[in-house]
Amino acid sequence: MSESPKMSESKRYRTLVLCLLTLMYVVSFIDRQIIGILSPFIKEDLGFTDTQLGWLKGLAFAFLYAIAGIPIAWLADRYSRKKIITLALIAWSGFTALTGAVSSFIYMFLARMGVGIGEAGGSPPSHSIISDLYPKEKRASALGFYSLGIPIGIGFSYLLAGALVESLGWRGTLIFLGGFGILLAIVLAIVVKEPKRGQLDGENLKLKTVGIWESIVTLAKIPSWFAMCMGIAWVSFGGYAVSAWGIDYILRFKPEYLPPKYGGEPGSFKWLMFWFGMLHLFGYGAGTYFGALLTEKLAKRSVSFYGIMPGAVLLIGVPALIAAFWVQSIIAHLFFVTIYLISAGFYLGPSFATAQTLAPINMRAMSTALFFMILNIIALGGGPTFVGIMSERLMETHGNVHSLRLAMSMLVVPYILSVLAFFWAAKTLPKDWDEADRRNKEMAAQSET
Repeated sequence: MSESPKMSESKRYRTLVLCLLTLMYVVSFIDRQIIGILSPFIKEDLGFTDTQLGWLKGLAFAFLYAIAGIPIAWLADRYSRKKIITLALIAWSGFTALTGAVSSFIYMFLARMGVGIGEAGGSPPSHSIISDLYPKEKRASALGFYSLGIPIGIGFSYLLAGALVESLGWRGTLIFLGGFGILLAIVLAIVVKEPKRGQLDGENLKLKTVGIWESIVTLAKIPSWFAMCMGIAWVSFGGYAVSAWGIDYILRFKPEYLPPKYGGEPGSFKWLMFWFGMLHLFGYGAGTYFGALLTEKLAKRSVSFYGIMPGAVLLIGVPALIAAFWVQSIIAHLFFVTIYLISAGFYLGPSFATAQTLAPINMRAMSTALFFMILNIIALGGGPTFVGIMSERLMETHGNVHSLRLAMSMLVVPYILSVLAFFWAAKTLPKDWDEADRRNKEMAAQSET
């Protein structure tokens, strides 16, 4: 499909919008993930248990983040996506700053819920805007670029922790991040324009609006949509748990890497944060971006590769991840984590591109919201919470370090479920892809008559 006649936006503007939305996604992941890096210091200062920390890292954020995404996506399929994104960014940034200002578990839990509600308004409208700026042939790479917000956000959460914690403390770090997010929201409000819906799928589209339940029923009947959703949910179950508890494990296993204020050796914490940041930026980032490009290229032969590639690389990455928690040196740990991170990035672009392409044109924001609802209830709600609960239950018998190691090793089960789901999607994708293409062409043709 030739895109130039159907696009009012220039390629330069399109790229600028993609970069700004990606930066917004970076900020969302920093705000979401840095609590896992700061948790050893929160635990030290406020005396929270592993179970309480697991709730803060997982379900406190995920529950309302997942639920709120549905009505917000319903609004995004009808009203200004730009305004929704801007207001959402202001909201979650304010709650991020508030998280750094409270002292009790219940108030911090409520603040994390607020971050979750705000972040629910970020990705569904962003995916919808990107899908109106890029044709389906380039959608996987565009969404793969947007998905770089995950590794960049996680990477910078480590780098910022290393740069800010010793000078600002964990409270000051959260307040600083909240202020930056509000400034970015102002930039987005000024620069981004609301694109015409479905402008690359047909001219003069007049799309029928549909209700939430109709969207759920329609999307749930697409086998490969559901299979890809399960694949991304279970791989993220492990991924969120690793991000939330990886630093806790290292600082318990090697306490000399704590900041000097907490008894560690000078410079060690910054060194550790630097390398974890680099591994996520370049390891996870490379897997995310080049995984999307490679999958997109292979998909020209068969769209089944949208499911094959994410599942296949996990067969290499998951054993490496489990090994990382059983080696005795930090260097070996970082080596195995790098292998895992490269493999873990492969699923992002293909999964999100599939969610957008298989969805009817007037359900694209809802498609992403449902993806995220299922994903985050299972993954973000379950992964960090599960590991926290299991670690505390095993602690009396196995000690502070080995209990967490055993809890992390149990993640092999959700990863196996993820691989099976991706391979299931690979079998059903060709038929569903063709049906989606036919349905969207019919929808475009009907709207033009």
